[in-house]
Amino acid sequence: MMNKNDQQFMAQKIRTQYMEKQSTELDALRELDAKVKRPANVFAYVFGSISAIVMGAGMSLVMTDIGATIGIASTMVPGIVIGLVGMMMALVNYPMYKGILNSRKKKYAEQILTLSETILNQQEGEAK
Repeated sequence: MMNKNDQQFMAQKIRTQYMEKQSTELDALRELDAKVKRPANVFAYVFGSISAIVMGAGMSLVMTDIGATIGIASTMVPGIVIGLVGMMMALVNYPMYKGILNSRKKKYAEQILTLSETILNQQEGEAK
């Protein structure tokens, strides 16, 4: 049988599952931070994956007999060109990611700085 403290703990644990979660300013700050970073990350992953596939397709044309299967007589030149296009895409991926991230940082900087300043001032007030 559970003692009284264990019963109270379990009751409180179950109760918290049914209470509405209070949104704090720190939660809002985390959400804003994610709002800044998410689009840049999604772009970088998708564009990077596509560039790797393009580069791999070029390498496959050069190194395998897949070109003959799809009816290309000489696969060396198109394979190298397609592979280089994929490499160029991969090379510009990071600068494009940084550009997107920096533009989003500029867009939301004022909101994030204001909210973080509010949080920091509250903590200083509690510490005094």
